[in-house]
Amino acid sequence: MINRKFVSKSLASRLRHYALPPSATGTSRLAAVIISALFTSTSYASDAGQPQPLDTAEVKTHSCHLDGMSEQLQCGKISVPENPQQPDGKHIDIHFAILPAIKDTHPSEALLAIAGGPGQSAIEHAAGFDRLLNKVRQQRDILLIDQRGTGLSNILNCEDSEATSMLSFNDEGVDIIADTEKCLTQTDADITQYGSQTALTDFEAVRTYLGYQKLHLYGVSYGTRMAQLYMRHYPEALSTVTLDGVVPMQQSVVAIGSAIERGFELLMRDCASNAACHEQYPDLLNDFKTVDARLTKQPIKQSVRDPLTNEPSTLLMTRGKFNGAIRMGLYTPAIRALLPHAIHQAAKEDYQPILGIYALSADGIGLAMGMHASVVCGEDIHRISDQMRKDAKESYISSTMMEGLEKTCEIWKVPPVADSFSEPISSDLPTLLLSGELDPATPPNWGALAAKNLTNAKHLISPFATHGVAAQTCANDLIADLVDSASIKKIDASCLEKDIRRSFYLNANSVEPVIATDANIPASADEATSTDNATGTDKE
Repeated sequence: MINRKFVSKSLASRLRHYALPPSATGTSRLAAVIISALFTSTSYASDAGQPQPLDTAEVKTHSCHLDGMSEQLQCGKISVPENPQQPDGKHIDIHFAILPAIKDTHPSEALLAIAGGPGQSAIEHAAGFDRLLNKVRQQRDILLIDQRGTGLSNILNCEDSEATSMLSFNDEGVDIIADTEKCLTQTDADITQYGSQTALTDFEAVRTYLGYQKLHLYGVSYGTRMAQLYMRHYPEALSTVTLDGVVPMQQSVVAIGSAIERGFELLMRDCASNAACHEQYPDLLNDFKTVDARLTKQPIKQSVRDPLTNEPSTLLMTRGKFNGAIRMGLYTPAIRALLPHAIHQAAKEDYQPILGIYALSADGIGLAMGMHASVVCGEDIHRISDQMRKDAKESYISSTMMEGLEKTCEIWKVPPVADSFSEPISSDLPTLLLSGELDPATPPNWGALAAKNLTNAKHLISPFATHGVAAQTCANDLIADLVDSASIKKIDASCLEKDIRRSFYLNANSVEPVIATDANIPASADEATSTDNATGTDKE
């Protein structure tokens, strides 16, 4: 979901380079905007930090309505110290929402759905989580918590007083240091208190406040980091865990640059190996290089139609916007299928199609930039190695990402977490790990890394999924099976064999069918590679 109130234009422009992708609960609804554009021709918390209920013990929630949800839900908040070590200091409100179970057969349990980012609001994506976890909700509540610094929970927000359109805005003229300094002066918060570990104490405080004895966890993208921390610090509060689009504790999110390059290479491979796509776009990689080289010399100004309003507008297409739009398009199958056409048209100096895809992230993909910086600057930036810097120089996206992060963190000073933060999680909790083979941000080898010390885990790789496997495949049913049985042993992953790829968009009059090629046919009958850590066997 595009949220125009969360971040400034200058900071939003950088999110396309180095933020983790948004969860899949909010991006698919924008596909219509993109297609329309294509048709246009031109035990961790201290006792001192326990929450204080804002209402009486008997009334902990109130009725509420959330965007995209027609039914009445339950919402509430708790008050917690901003700094858990200063219980008498400033307090902030942590907001939560409950999607009540259809048949409340397990009142002592709930599934906590944790949003991505870092910086997304879970409550804002209530409708998406409801669709995704509908089978779980039949018998258990779905709990959503706006992590501190996001959504309703004391959002770390940077307002922008400039009236420049995102279409004509020159993202390459951004002074990152000056803008970060300005954002910091606008922030009335102790930015050192908005990291993952402090937020985890809020999550546990909400669970205790609401009286749930056990939680099932579903984390997507950055949310998988929060879920793993929950496994480490409060295993007694958990029943099952699902990690979707896995960010292992051992991995700095800065390493996302190489994952993006991998995702782009897979797109080029898929088009080249598909007869219809290759016939329509026979030199797609060179098309991309042509546009990239052209924009490296100077931005292109062109008259276009605004993809949101259809009004005549002026587009300043920069190298950053072009690459950022492609990156965002790789996240979901529907948009990924449009990229060859958009790249090819851009090579012909028609930027309207790529503009439609750019609209996905034009306002920062709904991330709270201040919270995003507090997490990354405290948990990831210090893990950049010499080899990572060397590798980054080979890629425009990677080098831009790393440069932007380092400049931001020079100003957004957050103490680095302890080395133990990056240790792999050791757990025997029933855990399902989901990876998409085509994921341009959290590739399958990240899931394998996270599973290293999980003794009761199953890692499933969906061969045709991108980022957020459960939103694209039958994996949402597998999550419900896990929650019901509290066991990974009988999970049947054969449904992941279904080819969910969207047909490549060729032109306004035709869409090609998915044609089996050597690249499309799996190496064996089991297209969903499964590694079962409970038994120590690999199924291929």
